[in-house]
This record gives sequence, structure tokens and C-alpha cells, in this order.
Amino acid sequence: MGAISEARRACRDPVCPILLSFGVIAAPPAALSAQGEPGVPPNVVVFVADDLGWRDIGVYGNTIIRTPNIDRLARSGLRIAHAFGTTPQCSPSRISTLTGKYAHATRTEDLHTPLPTGERMLPSYAQEQGYFTGIMAKTHIGEAGERQFQWYSSELSQALASFLDSAGTRPFLLWVGFHDPHRPYEGGTRRSPHSPARVSVPPYLADTPETRADIVRYYDEITRMDGEIGRMLDELERRQLRENTLVVFFSDNGAPFPREKGTLYDAGTRTPLIFSWPAMIREGSVYDRGLISLIDLAPTLLELMKASPSRGVQGRSFRALLAKPESYAGRTHVFSERNWHDCDEHQRAVRSRRFKLIRTDAYTELPLCTAADIGGSPSFRALQARARAGRLTAAQRRLFEVPRARLELYDLTADPWELRNVAADPRHSAELKELALMLQEWAEESDDFPAAYRIRDDNTDRITGLLFTPRIPPLRNTDIPPPDQRWGKQQSELGM
Repeated sequence: MGAISEARRACRDPVCPILLSFGVIAAPPAALSAQGEPGVPPNVVVFVADDLGWRDIGVYGNTIIRTPNIDRLARSGLRIAHAFGTTPQCSPSRISTLTGKYAHATRTEDLHTPLPTGERMLPSYAQEQGYFTGIMAKTHIGEAGERQFQWYSSELSQALASFLDSAGTRPFLLWVGFHDPHRPYEGGTRRSPHSPARVSVPPYLADTPETRADIVRYYDEITRMDGEIGRMLDELERRQLRENTLVVFFSDNGAPFPREKGTLYDAGTRTPLIFSWPAMIREGSVYDRGLISLIDLAPTLLELMKASPSRGVQGRSFRALLAKPESYAGRTHVFSERNWHDCDEHQRAVRSRRFKLIRTDAYTELPLCTAADIGGSPSFRALQARARAGRLTAAQRRLFEVPRARLELYDLTADPWELRNVAADPRHSAELKELALMLQEWAEESDDFPAAYRIRDDNTDRITGLLFTPRIPPLRNTDIPPPDQRWGKQQSELGM
């Protein structure tokens, strides 16, 4: 779609059922218990924040941040307590969510990798059901993905009226990609900024005036995004479209701070997730029974649109959740991955309600990669200054740990910040073994590949956090063996 490609230059920023035996597949869909007219496919508006931490919204427990419109959206519908993306990186996360496939399955696991030609996304299926589809502001999915939408604007609330006029009487799907709260930050975002003295500083950051000022600018951009959301909701109300419009809100990945975005800790992959559909979803609902993965969002929306995704889609619809959250089981485990993002990683993770296992299959002799936009931040520089002075706390030292453990196991009930690796603790050997086997089976079933393949050099220094070349290094070792030769033999096959 040439209009999209031209307009986005003005923007700021550039396979089978899975592990059924482990109970990670959501329960089969049930009919919605309609509060409004049953059987009418909804309009759909999807709000996607850019680098928003799951804790950084009022309804998710942050009492300092000002998000009145997102809070209002949550009160009008359903808030998910434990929701997770499939990757803590921008373009892989968006493509995974729109396709219902893990990023490695579409070979879009590295940052800035465009959707391959021939891969279908949510809007192409929706159009077959008569939907008018549009995308706003940030796309970051590549031209093959952009062409699957019929309408584009680089603006946000100012362009909503134009989109709705273009839709006419047709049902519509609108994907809204905010730029906030992505770095870089500028002063003066808000006339009344947040107070540095009141912001929340996680234990792995240095609590300095510079860090607090950095967090203030991040909070202020979230509030600016919240205002855009409020104006769009008001326009839908003004046109009397709100009743049968399903509004979804989530973030592509975690906040742009050290040990958050770009990591497989909850600060990188956990997301706020809100559904509001006055005609169908009871207001004030909260789902806290099971885990929800964004891999399942596209299949869910497609079922509501009465569309059928292709067989290769790996997510499964959680339509029943929207109707009866009090009885929906949800997933017992969710999966995530971290690949190239300014520097290379090959990490995979599986999370249950209580435990998380992270497996790092390459570069354990090097520090965890910090993305370049974070590496230049006041928060990262404050940590570096403390490191030079020998004043890092145990929590802050984890970011610079070398060598890194191949396996990290966290008891999330006892250690919600994921600071104490208990993989070597014999008290958790059963959980470690179960999750390790589950993670390997997921990798094999979902068309993943070992760390020796699809390698890319760094363009950012892991020690200083500085980008040393603007070029994205080429992929190496791209000839992945067929699945039956990819992972080696079982020890049992060798008589061991």
C-alpha cells in the first residue's frame, strides 16, 4: 500500500496445536452471553502502547501516574491481571500478535525484520468478512504487513473522524500504534508534569535524581497517550458507535529502562490488557484465574468477526473469556522469546503462575544486552556511575552479571522482581525439570531453531550501551535443518 509507505516516513520510528498435554491451550470457545444483541460482529479498535510497563497504569496499581481514560476503559469492561506478550521487542511483538504466530515461526524474531510476503495478518481475514481496516501512526511491521490494511494515517485522534467516515456503514477494524511512551524523551510534554519525589523506582535501578527525572518524562508520555485515548473514545461515543465496539488496550513490550524492555523478565513481557465492549462485556470485570497470552488475541478477534484463520496460526481463541471470565480457565503456561535487538540474544522462557524458567542458549559469557535507546538513558548512566564507584546493590548488579547462567528459575510468589535465581536450589528441582522439558517441547512444536542458526552481530556495545553503527548486521547461518534433524537425538535413542 503505497500511501502507507509514504506516510510512515513522517513517523518518529522507523504451526500445530501446542503442548496440549501440558494444558497450555485455552478452553474451547463458548457462546457469548450477550448483554446486547447477540450474534452481531463488533467493530474493533486496538490501542497499542509503545514500551509501556504493565505496572504503569492507575488500574494496575500505580497510584501516582495519571491515566484517567485508560482507567475509565478498564472500569467499563474487563481487566486481565496476568497477560503476557510473546517477545519483549517491538516489531516481533506486533507481528506475532497480528499473525497469531510466534515470531520465530514467521522468521521475524529480530528487531526491524518485516513480515514476509505470503504471511497473513488480522486485517486480511477481517476484510473477507466485510470489515474496513485501518492502521494509525506506528506500524513497524514491514510493507507486506502494511499492505494488508486499507487505510493509514500518521496522526492519531485528529484522524479518527476521517477513518470512521471512510468506513461508512461497514464494520471496522482499527489498529492504533502509539509512539508514546517510547524514547527519546523531551521536556515539556505536560503542563503539569509528575513529581520526581513520588515516582516508583524498581530495585534494579539506581534511585538517583537523574533516574527519577527520567521516570517522570516516561510517566508524562503515558499521560499524553492517555489523553489521545480519551479523545478517541469520546468520538466513538459522539457517533453512537461505542456500544458495539470492542476496544482492546495493551503494550507491545515493557518499559524502556534497564532490565525491562528487551528482557524475558516480567518487566519485559508482561502487559496490561483491557477489553471494553459495552454490548457484551460486564463492566468492572477482572480476570485473575489463569494466564493470557497475546498469541491468542488475533484468533479471538477473528472468531468474533466470524472469520477463520489459516491452519498455521498457533494461537487459540479465548472468546469464552469475554463472556464468562469467572469460569474461564485460561492458560497454565505462557511462552516468550528474545532475539536480536541491537545486540544478539537467543533466549526462551516459559512461565506458570508461580515459576518462570529462562534459558539462554548463547552469549552467556557476555552481559545481558541492553537496547541502544536504553543504553543512552539517564537511568542506565546512573547505574554505570554506581558500578564504577563500587556502589551497586545486589539487585542492580544482576544487569551486569558475567558469566550468565544458562538456566534462570524464579519463584515469582517469593521474588516478583526476579532477582534470585533458584535454578540450583534442590527444593525446586521438580519445577526446573518440568519447565525445561516443556520449553524444549514448545520450541520443537512451534518451528523454533537452535542458537547456532540465524545469528546476527551486535551494533551496540553491551558494556557502554552505545550504538557504534547504525547498520543492522546481516544474518548468518540461515540454512536451518529440517525439524527431524534440527535438535539432535534423545539420550534414550543413544542407549544412555
